[in-house]
Amino acid sequence: MIVIDAIQAFGQILSPPFRRMLFKSIGLTIALLALLWVALTRLLNWWLEGNDLVASYPWIDTYAALLAGFGLVVALVFLIPPVSMLVAGFFIDDVAALVEKESFPGDPPGVPLPLAPAMVESAKFAALSLGVNLVALMLLLVPGINLLAFFGANTVLLGREYFSLAAGRFRPRADVAAMRRRSSASILLAGALIAALVLVPVLNLLTPLFGTALMVRVHKRLARREAGLPPA
Repeated sequence: MIVIDAIQAFGQILSPPFRRMLFKSIGLTIALLALLWVALTRLLNWWLEGNDLVASYPWIDTYAALLAGFGLVVALVFLIPPVSMLVAGFFIDDVAALVEKESFPGDPPGVPLPLAPAMVESAKFAALSLGVNLVALMLLLVPGINLLAFFGANTVLLGREYFSLAAGRFRPRADVAAMRRRSSASILLAGALIAALVLVPVLNLLTPLFGTALMVRVHKRLARREAGLPPA
């Protein structure tokens, strides 16, 4: 069922009603990644200019810049999960409300999360995700561990974050945490699908909208199952 939810969510975020939010989400994600690129590039240039070895052997500067440029591209891939969490904080209610209206028209709508608490929660998860992904980045040269560490960590973090944002429109934080524990396997599988999207170049820019649309469906299905109701 979760795979079907994922297919439906992906198709939905590409449909005309979602395109305005899609372009905004992609634009904001690219802008944040570009800011990080500039910050990392300036940090790298500062290090190269102050390095005595580079000053003594100018040719090292050229090779170091090339290798560092490639390294920055790889680093940005590891930064997409925390960036997507920040972006999701801006769009969660608009995306969730539209998914609920289109896919669950007979259900009561969720209560929008206040922007400030939603952003604080997203920032907390983004900071945690940043730390975890930096550790995964440091394992980049360890074969067989780097990709597994990256995928496994983001399966847990992205599943937890996006489910919490979607479920938080309908229930208090304590209830969300309890539901997460009761349905950990389903949420983990949904998180794995979100983490898999992160690994796909270009498509990973869709992560904030896809994660939200998917977890709205997952929460709805789990809520109906716990209430003893048939699937929508």
